[in-house]
Amino acid sequence: MKLNDIDLKRWKDYDEIITDSLWVIPSRDNSGAHSPEYHGNFIPQIPRQAMLRYTRKGERVLDTFAGLGTTLIEARKLGRHCTGIEINPQIADKARKIIEMEENPHGVETRIIVGDAANSELYENLGMFQLAILHPPYWDIIKFSNIPGDLSAVRSIDAFLDGFERVVENVAAHLDLGRFLVLVIGDKYSHGSWIPLGFYTMERVMRNGFNLKSIVVKNIEENRGKRGQYALWRYRALKDGYYVFKHEYVMFFEKE
Repeated sequence: MKLNDIDLKRWKDYDEIITDSLWVIPSRDNSGAHSPEYHGNFIPQIPRQAMLRYTRKGERVLDTFAGLGTTLIEARKLGRHCTGIEINPQIADKARKIIEMEENPHGVETRIIVGDAANSELYENLGMFQLAILHPPYWDIIKFSNIPGDLSAVRSIDAFLDGFERVVENVAAHLDLGRFLVLVIGDKYSHGSWIPLGFYTMERVMRNGFNLKSIVVKNIEENRGKRGQYALWRYRALKDGYYVFKHEYVMFFEKE
């Protein structure tokens, strides 16, 4: 089964495609309709790399935490159909407007569904997909809403992981065999201890019929909370004995 449109006879021509496990990306791609305004958006280069490696033109992509539609915009650029699920109706409405600002030269379908991605009824008429991209909240680092089911608003790590796993179960039921799930996640500190969200969520994915293929470590440039405060964060790190987060994980799983 061919996973992508790469012609291996011309493999030297694909300079854009990253094959190393360390992604040092200096800046966010804000071309086209992309908007950096939503606190929690991932950079467009991540879904772009995933689609180039693990889909072909005309195939179907699912994003279960759509936000302002970063994945859907890249899908339009690359000629992939894409469905996004977003729990916050206000964000979903805004995403639809932003996505429509992006040209659609391939005539693909891009749509946002409002709802909780952990709800299996939401998937009843969606059909099957060839790639799933999951960029959940990093638990309570940023509280996006008080909507029931919002993983950023749950009170415990167990509730976060159980809710996340319900999303994975739904994705597993609607992803073709041999195709890929991509998880983008970071860790957090709580009361002076490192909370390894990346590895906790990795385990939840693997126990739902997925084989871990690769873990990519991607650099994080200054985010909004730390912008212009490098010296302060460095002081805190030296004082309290920890390291300042400069990375997140991009994990690639194959459905067995």
